Amino acid sequence: MNAAMYSNANKIKRANSRGVTGAVTLFFIALSILSPLAAAQDIRDEVVHSYAENNGTKIHYAKMGSGPLIVFIHGFPDFWYSWRHQMQGLSSDYTVAAMDTRGYNLSDQPSGVENYDMQILIEDVASVIRNEGQESAIIVGHDWGGGIAWSFAAWRPEMTSHLVIMNLPHLKGFARELAKMEQQHKNSTYARNFQRPNSHESISAQGLAMALSRGDEVLQQIYLEAFERSSADAMMNYYRANFPREPYTSGAFVDLPRIQMPVLQFHGMNDTALLPDSLNDTWDELDQDWTLVTVPGA
Repeated sequence: MNAAMYSNANKIKRANSRGVTGAVTLFFIALSILSPLAAAQDIRDEVVHSYAENNGTKIHYAKMGSGPLIVFIHGFPDFWYSWRHQMQGLSSDYTVAAMDTRGYNLSDQPSGVENYDMQILIEDVASVIRNEGQESAIIVGHDWGGGIAWSFAAWRPEMTSHLVIMNLPHLKGFARELAKMEQQHKNSTYARNFQRPNSHESISAQGLAMALSRGDEVLQQIYLEAFERSSADAMMNYYRANFPREPYTSGAFVDLPRIQMPVLQFHGMNDTALLPDSLNDTWDELDQDWTLVTVPGA
């Protein structure tokens, strides 16, 4: 399928050639993500702060609500608070748990690239689910959290009831375009720079907070405090440990198992880091329904 076929989508598209059934659970998650009504007030005083443990590393997460478990996984640079809108919108029907991935905010920050290998990140998510006394959860991920979410669903299908991805194409699709598409290769220069040994020295908590707050002084202070508690070196370790290295090949992630649960995927069509061509042929990696929501201008 040509990515141009997605260009009119500001609604849920039926993109699976076998036909998509609109899962009720995924529908309500879609509404919470697309609707601005979901978080008129700050939830920092409403959440419960908990810690899971993975082989001695503490993983912090904030939770609220009751019902089936949803685990939210943020991207770079961010922390649990970025999910505040969705948490408030869904907490009446679900237990919503938003992680600080390792290296960020209140989670531990182990040194060494080897401590940020994807299999370890997958186990961090599993530790949160187990800490909540559950056997499985709805997994929601954005950016790097999307990469973790795709990987978790592939390697831990028994622990993933549904999968929701925001702006992270399937890893095989991204690897294909990185290897074959000149523009994607060019647009990934930042990732190659992040893989360098001292890349973290160019990153400041103040700069990250200003970029994410977009002029909101209150929000800027919230992010600044979180990023001052975070490790810039750890943030870069995600790229050093898991982002493909040159020479790029389409065979990267070849061992990633197929996805066995329904998938709801969102993609902003103006994302220059992750071009929409990577969405092509996603259904070739899926065994169940795929619902794609593309957002023009985002």
